Amino acid sequence: MKTEHKVEMKARARNIALKVAYDGTAYHGFQRQSPPVTAVQNVLEKKLAVIFGDSIELAASGRTDAGVHAYGQVVNFFTNGRIPIERVPLAANSLLPEDIVVKEAWEADADFSARHSAKAKTYLYRIQQGATPSPLTARYAWYERRPLDLNKMQAALDIIKGTHDFSAFRAAGGAPMSPVRTIYEACVREKPADLLEFTIYGNGFLYHMVRNIIGTVANVGLGRISVERFGEILASLDRQQASATAPACGLYLYSVEY
Repeated sequence: MKTEHKVEMKARARNIALKVAYDGTAYHGFQRQSPPVTAVQNVLEKKLAVIFGDSIELAASGRTDAGVHAYGQVVNFFTNGRIPIERVPLAANSLLPEDIVVKEAWEADADFSARHSAKAKTYLYRIQQGATPSPLTARYAWYERRPLDLNKMQAALDIIKGTHDFSAFRAAGGAPMSPVRTIYEACVREKPADLLEFTIYGNGFLYHMVRNIIGTVANVGLGRISVERFGEILASLDRQQASATAPACGLYLYSVEY
């Protein structure tokens, strides 16, 4: 958003924040795209404009990629619209498609930014195991037929806890920023329906960072990379030494803390 436009938006009476869940399968990521390509932001802004009677420009906690899902994406926008805050989720969900849902709405302080005010985020990643893929999880998990060693993968995840330079797991093309991040928790658990669920909680994430970590951790689980080698890859700061990026379908933005 241009500086002069940002000033105009912030002059509006209300700063509204929303918690949004979506199935990202049908969308080209969250960030607004030019037609005919459609992103989650395109749909949200169009429907919110009807509700608030204003042009709407969303700021989001993060720009999830094509095919990535969210339980708790947070957005904010400035408006002069007068609809009571408690009516916003019902009004929005009456207009939105079934794969996008407004879970919560609240009046935020004028200086609140869904992106810049965020203190921490939690991502989930799911892998489906088993002799055959499941049509019920094909859009929501990465299928891997071969068994993965949970203990080895957890040992690799333990290595990323703490503050590190994550350049080895940073994809090209992201916004310029420090590659140093702090991971508070990283774990993998077995879930029903042959699913493995990874949880990674940290103060911030680089472009494709979670998917690049999972792609490399999965190779530890398959025995292609040792736990020690995983540590060497992190220390190398070299993206070329890490594994391929895990598929987008298994990734979920779970929650954002402020």
